[in-house]
Amino acid sequence: MDAMSRGVRQFLSFGLLQVRCCAFAVALVGGIAVSAVLPELPVARYDLVLVYGVALAFVARRVGWDTARDTGVIAACHVIGLLFELVKVRLGSWSYPEDALTKVAGVPLYGGFLYAAVGSYVCRAWHLFDLRVLGYRATVTAVLAGAVYVNFLTHHWLPDLRWPLAAGLLLATAGARVRFTVGERRYRMPLGLSFVLIGFFLWVAENGATYVGAWSYPHQLDGWQPVALTKFGAWALLISVTFVLVERTRRRRGGDPAAV
Repeated sequence: MDAMSRGVRQFLSFGLLQVRCCAFAVALVGGIAVSAVLPELPVARYDLVLVYGVALAFVARRVGWDTARDTGVIAACHVIGLLFELVKVRLGSWSYPEDALTKVAGVPLYGGFLYAAVGSYVCRAWHLFDLRVLGYRATVTAVLAGAVYVNFLTHHWLPDLRWPLAAGLLLATAGARVRFTVGERRYRMPLGLSFVLIGFFLWVAENGATYVGAWSYPHQLDGWQPVALTKFGAWALLISVTFVLVERTRRRRGGDPAAV
């Protein structure tokens, strides 16, 4: 029973840390959900969410959720995500059907915050779990992550290489381990498995975000329906982009000497 009790406590501690890692994302999606039910807004909802997102990023910095370095990474994720949105919305992959003053080419500027929330999660996980990466092939993983990002933009008119890229990431991360701390114990997890698990929970979060009207896929315009399961795989690949950005930033400033 003692071993079982310790296991339950560790599991609950792990869950609590995960909730803390998701603080920015939960607050962002929660704000979007609230904005969807507010009556007679004086400004367009997307504009209000943009102001809320900026304020949330400021608060996150002030209360210590994010360090100055984290804020820079999150801003970079916002820009990368916004560029991604501009292309995908133009190609009809999804849409933001409501009007707003802060829409550019059909994309509200708050759209980048959804990617910034993923960046915040990875940054906070690095701090709260005291992450260390062992056996990490930084250069090849970065090249493959960049190719994943580009492929998701170009597959509309060029061959879709997501399966070869997925195989390449599996090979590149083979043997790489993420060490993390829960309480007083250290654990290890294969890096590739962490991408898959994060991708799954991002797919779950995407279902919640589309339900509250953050954006809409074509099949959701006449009423909400679950996001296609294929998006789970897409997120599992795309998380590599955020991971590479955070890891490289930390390594350049000496934040993760165990990474190789």
